[in-house]
Amino acid sequence: MFDKVLVANRGEIAVRVMRACEELGVDTVAVYSEADKHGGHVRHADEAYNVGPARAADSYLDHEAVIEAAEKAGADAIHPGYGFLAENAEFAGKVEAHDDITWVGPAADAMEQLGEKTKARQTMREADVPIVPGTTEPAESAEEVKAFGEEHGYPVAIKAEGGGGGRGMKIVEGPEEAEDQFESAKREGEAYFDNANVYLERYLENPRHIEVQILADEHGNVRHLGERDCSLQRRHQKVIEEGPSPALTEELREEIGAAARRGADAAGYYNAGTFEFLVEEEDRDAEAGELLGPDANFFFLEVNTRIQVEHTVTEELTGIDIVKWQLRVAAGEELDFSQDDVDLSGHAIEFRINAEHADEEFQPASGGTLDTYDTPDGIGIRVDDALSEGDELVTDYDSMIAKLIVHASDREECLARSKRAFGEYDIEGVVTISPFHRMILDDEAFVNGTHTTKYLDDELDHARIEEAVETWGTESTSEEGEESETTTREFTVEVNGKRFDVELEEEGAPAIPTPETSSSGGSRPSGAGGSGGSDDGGSGGSEPDVPEGGESVAVDMQGTVLSVDVEVGDEVAPGDTVAVLEAMKMENDIDAERGGTVSQVLVEEGESVDMGDVLVVLE
Repeated sequence: MFDKVLVANRGEIAVRVMRACEELGVDTVAVYSEADKHGGHVRHADEAYNVGPARAADSYLDHEAVIEAAEKAGADAIHPGYGFLAENAEFAGKVEAHDDITWVGPAADAMEQLGEKTKARQTMREADVPIVPGTTEPAESAEEVKAFGEEHGYPVAIKAEGGGGGRGMKIVEGPEEAEDQFESAKREGEAYFDNANVYLERYLENPRHIEVQILADEHGNVRHLGERDCSLQRRHQKVIEEGPSPALTEELREEIGAAARRGADAAGYYNAGTFEFLVEEEDRDAEAGELLGPDANFFFLEVNTRIQVEHTVTEELTGIDIVKWQLRVAAGEELDFSQDDVDLSGHAIEFRINAEHADEEFQPASGGTLDTYDTPDGIGIRVDDALSEGDELVTDYDSMIAKLIVHASDREECLARSKRAFGEYDIEGVVTISPFHRMILDDEAFVNGTHTTKYLDDELDHARIEEAVETWGTESTSEEGEESETTTREFTVEVNGKRFDVELEEEGAPAIPTPETSSSGGSRPSGAGGSGGSDDGGSGGSEPDVPEGGESVAVDMQGTVLSVDVEVGDEVAPGDTVAVLEAMKMENDIDAERGGTVSQVLVEEGESVDMGDVLVVLE
């Protein structure tokens, strides 16, 4: 076993990996950006190193900075968690090539083969694993999209080779959308996965999303640990995951699991991974409680060559610590259980506690301070997080702040226990989607297990979400500090990039200035455009002058401006897109509500903006 593992990630997954290391007697090393210097994963680690500024590309995604931190710390292994560099075959190859550091994950060549979706589809087809009708080579132009649509029908899914979880995927409803969606998918792929290649698939309108957890070692042993149902999604992003699936017969469950094992074996895959499938429901009478049997069509979707967010569901069902086995496999150990030894016990559900406005189409929240943070406990309850009461929420990277996992003897008891858990989960000062979760636990379609991937976006009455937020929701606190009565002040000192915490006790100490409240930047006026909010002549400027009857087009999330699509003097109709914003690794169109003539453009491409910032003013 390793002596010291660097966890190349942040937040709850970094803490999850560190806890597994502790139980194996392994020391842990954290890396952090400037935005995360007070993060929970930093507090949890034995030692921590700064790898760069807040921007992920300059910190968590910086290959050399992460490897250099491992060298400084004397770490003999790197665990990537999920996201960031977890599925980056180039980075994995650099670690593999290092004489003194082991990569905790599948081999770089297997990652490349399965991580790039066109190669994965080729491999699965050769292993007799059914794939969605589509291309196995990258698409080169929008004309190919149109030709594919003519042959297979619309809608067509354009997917980034390196994408996943809906990121880098665009849906084309007709040939008139092909050009814009093709370019958007390529742009997302390049920006977030460093791979602009895209491929095409027939878009399945109303499927179940089923995934199979795999564990394999370097000695040729491949095991599947059952399936998880991830069908409750918004905009292709999972919200709730559970296992076993309430929609599958035992026969179909075994058939999909066997397909996943064949695929892993064909790819020479080892360590943890997840094979994702879409299951068509065309012949299922879900309202009558009919299950999907062996005759149902299921199609390979992708392989996630890493630990999954929802691995916790499988751990609760099987009692197998997947993260520990990742470390053991990387250290050369052999799996000590057979496929017949894998036994699923009861039912488990994972709820993602995201900092999002559920009543505003799940738009990311801008942050806040955890004034109250009291997690549930008791039999069958697990909370994975990296938070403490009083923490300021960091929203630079993604919206998930915690996970609530509930396990019980069957699904009915699991739902009842989940209600009890949310009744005990007390979060104040930060907006989360907990009210949505409390509502969905009484939703007929979800309780009966008849929902599909389209249910949340297309079928659920969103007025019910608004009512839930009104009943159980919280408001975020201001990030601008007032006078503090705290007598203990914590400072961070860095020596050669290594982090040390220093505490000083002081009577009646004022709040430590932040970049938003310090004299160098000035406090930012509400509704100011641009990223700085200062008076130094930048494009941010001061509060815009909105003409009577005009419209200021503002953003309702934090992010980066990818493009500004209008100029002063342009005529804009209601619903027209004036800019594209990147937030939480997704592209978001910013549209005008009423329309008019553009009188001011207050931002430029590449600028960072906060919630409430005005991008464009219309007369």
